[in-house]
Amino acid sequence: MGTLRGGFPLMIQQVNALVRKNLWLAMRSKRSSLLQLVAPFIFLFFLFAVDKVSRYSPFEPEVRDPKAVVSPSIPPCETKFHIRRPCYDFVWSGDSSDKAQLIVSRIMANNPGRPIPSHKVLSFRTPADVDAWLFRDPSRCPAALHFVEKSASVMGYGIQTNYKTTEKSGKIETPIMKFQIPLQIAVERELARSVLADQSFSWTVGLKEFPHPAATLLDRSFTAYGLIAPLFLFTVSMFPFVFQISSIVLEKELKLRQAMNIMGLYDSAYWLSWLVWETFVILISSLWIILSGMILQFQFFLHNSFAVLFFLFFLFQLNMTGFAFLLSAFLGKTSSAYRAGFWIFLIGIISQFAALAAEPSKKSRKLYFLPPALLSHALEMLHDATESHDIPVISWSKRMKCPTGHSNCYFTMNDIYIRLLYTFVFWFLLALYLDNVMPSPNGTRKSLLYFLNPRYWIGKGENKPQGVLCGCCDSDSAYVDITPDDTDVLEEEIVVKQQMKSNEIDSNIAVQIRGLVKIYPGKLNFGCCCKCQKTDPFHAIKGLYVNLPTDQLFCLLGSNGAGKTTTINCLTGITSVTAGDALIYGNSIRNSAGMSNIRKIIGLCPQFDVLWNELTGEEHLQLLARIKGLLPASIKEAVKKSLEEVRLTNSAKVRTGSYSGGMRRRLSVASALLGDPKLVILDEPTTGMDPISRRHVWDIIENAKRGRVVILTTHSMEEADILGDRIGIMAKGRLRCIGSSIRLKSQFGSGFVANLSFVNGNSAANSSHKETVKRFFSHHLGVFPKEESNAFLTFVIPREKEPLLVAELETAAAEGRMETLTLSSGALVQASTITALNNFLEMQIPVGSKYVAVPGSETADNPRGIMVEVHWEQNDSGALCISGHSAERPVPSNVQPSLPVAHPRSSGQPKGVVGRVIDPSHLSENCFDL
Repeated sequence: MGTLRGGFPLMIQQVNALVRKNLWLAMRSKRSSLLQLVAPFIFLFFLFAVDKVSRYSPFEPEVRDPKAVVSPSIPPCETKFHIRRPCYDFVWSGDSSDKAQLIVSRIMANNPGRPIPSHKVLSFRTPADVDAWLFRDPSRCPAALHFVEKSASVMGYGIQTNYKTTEKSGKIETPIMKFQIPLQIAVERELARSVLADQSFSWTVGLKEFPHPAATLLDRSFTAYGLIAPLFLFTVSMFPFVFQISSIVLEKELKLRQAMNIMGLYDSAYWLSWLVWETFVILISSLWIILSGMILQFQFFLHNSFAVLFFLFFLFQLNMTGFAFLLSAFLGKTSSAYRAGFWIFLIGIISQFAALAAEPSKKSRKLYFLPPALLSHALEMLHDATESHDIPVISWSKRMKCPTGHSNCYFTMNDIYIRLLYTFVFWFLLALYLDNVMPSPNGTRKSLLYFLNPRYWIGKGENKPQGVLCGCCDSDSAYVDITPDDTDVLEEEIVVKQQMKSNEIDSNIAVQIRGLVKIYPGKLNFGCCCKCQKTDPFHAIKGLYVNLPTDQLFCLLGSNGAGKTTTINCLTGITSVTAGDALIYGNSIRNSAGMSNIRKIIGLCPQFDVLWNELTGEEHLQLLARIKGLLPASIKEAVKKSLEEVRLTNSAKVRTGSYSGGMRRRLSVASALLGDPKLVILDEPTTGMDPISRRHVWDIIENAKRGRVVILTTHSMEEADILGDRIGIMAKGRLRCIGSSIRLKSQFGSGFVANLSFVNGNSAANSSHKETVKRFFSHHLGVFPKEESNAFLTFVIPREKEPLLVAELETAAAEGRMETLTLSSGALVQASTITALNNFLEMQIPVGSKYVAVPGSETADNPRGIMVEVHWEQNDSGALCISGHSAERPVPSNVQPSLPVAHPRSSGQPKGVVGRVIDPSHLSENCFDL
């Protein structure tokens, strides 16, 4: 094995590799990268448009030298905005007073420029009558007068108007100036003339408004900067957060991080790489936000200190980065990540508005633990400093002081920086803790107090199980005393136990599996009526004992659910171990230090390809080589050699998203062999490959056995026969047989499988020839077809009749027009397709049988026993093998299973239960419908 880096230099190399990987992905994902870059400018441009609209919205024009208005008249009611017609110029109360009636009549007659007709004025007895009328018939008059005659010489009055400013067609109407003041001048003029008893008394009043700039309908604090700007700036600042959390969760969902961990990736390097990358992203984002605001000439960005603004946006986004790391510990799918991002955004908006509306009290200060509330408070202070002439602009030197004149300053800018920084540290440390203690989908985790163990910090583990989720699983002691049925499995177990007892291992043994047990605990299911049910634990591995020497390939076979993949997951640390142990080159898989050493010497080709679609094949191998710890000077040559071995040199610079299934598998094989690992695990490596590529990969695997141990799982009997130095077959979590291919064939073999194909031609002639062949096999060999169609026949031939088979078939081939005759050994197929039913029942059945009754399964509920439907498939050599079976069903009362018929056995073959075949015609079509 070549020289590999370790320790701190390896961590730095891994960080560099992962940052480079993120850069590659960002460059390839042009749409998302462009969206992150353009989004701040788009949102700020929209804010710019809103700001311009608000500035040119309904307004009072600028007045520098106001002109005097002399004795303005009461305007017609029709000039009021949004008035309902018919309308009244004014209404009044107190009509029981003769003096009040006289004053009102004079107001109407003496209105300058326009006497008011009587039908434009309405009188009432009391102010309450006026209010009642206004409620019944609103928006009919702009003002009301209320007279109270207190004595013969004293007359009091009041004016009632709607003071609310209104807008119409881009103009602002102020009722006080337009209606109240002219009415007030008219009343006081007529009262003065009444007191003086001189109707010719001149009453001249001049009005002049104060000079003022252009005024909008609403105060600026309620428009672009006051209400909308904080929302827009918060949205812009949250953009990186959504991409961060989705990117991290995506690697978890696609098991990309898991694959890198198996290759030796440090957790510290993983999180540090994300921190470095996201810090770079938010650095660019913060600068671009400020530059966009300056380009659009926002006074908010031009007047305030660049450093103050930069650190505000940078620290806020850094804080949300830590929060994204924290949330990723709870999420397993990108769809959940996007939903979580939306809810966090919504909560942030609510906290912003809550912070703006909160009163200065201790209760409101608690709200500022939330980063969005801190951002909102900072933006409020910066906005006020921009818009108000009384509050000075916040400079970097004044960041530690509240702005002069700002009454709602709870924290200085420096206080906000510190809070954002230490809450980021809190989020980040909590994310690291939860990443270690929260169970993965496979159940692995560390102790809740793992950080208190000194061995964790010095890199030395102890030989205790880690990751056991609960103690409610069944004890593994039930598997200790189970004697294997197969003598070879028993012998293997005895050897391993003796070596365990003596604590001595043969130096030639690379991997020793010591009573491995894996139990998945039952789950709690909550049903209706508050009922709680717990499912039974699932026993995936039930006491596995195996020695794996170096320079050998161990092939692990078994049907789906037999325990093969779980065994591999335990050896690689993906899944925690319930009981037992395994030593890989002297390192235990049950402690973190041992697993860390194991991952330096392991290579894995997973069952399903774990690749980044955006990266090329060459970039994948470069990334994994750096993670593995190859020296930088040797990486280029190692990658080139690996690509040549799997014949991907011409596609090295093509993205793997464009690879075919076979090319992806070859790349996964190359990844497993990268760095010259001592242990190579290949989980169905040739799936999806064409025959030529498969044969080439077989040569690679065969050559890779030298100096290491290879564990191979496959469903191809031909592959196992060719590559396997030893073969183990698992069923229902237990090792059922082990040995070389020759050993298994001699133990389980019942003969050869003969596949006969006929020349295409006249179907009647083919039928005649087939009958001749069938009579030949029946008369000379005593066997009958196990599978039959118009074009071929399949027979199982006993070994003792092998000499007669060859001689007789040569003649039959010439006379019967047989085009192809294929002979293959069916022993390995038979050994690997033992159907394991409930209660560890093993049952032999004739090849091709579809429905089979299980002998000895009769009960009071099912007096005729149970049956299953057997699913068959062809292997690479064309022989039939069992791919699975249906759920158990009672045997119908009208069905009579045939007597058990077993295959001829070779001497020494263990006896088993023989299934009883059921004629499919006796079953209804919906017998096995689910």
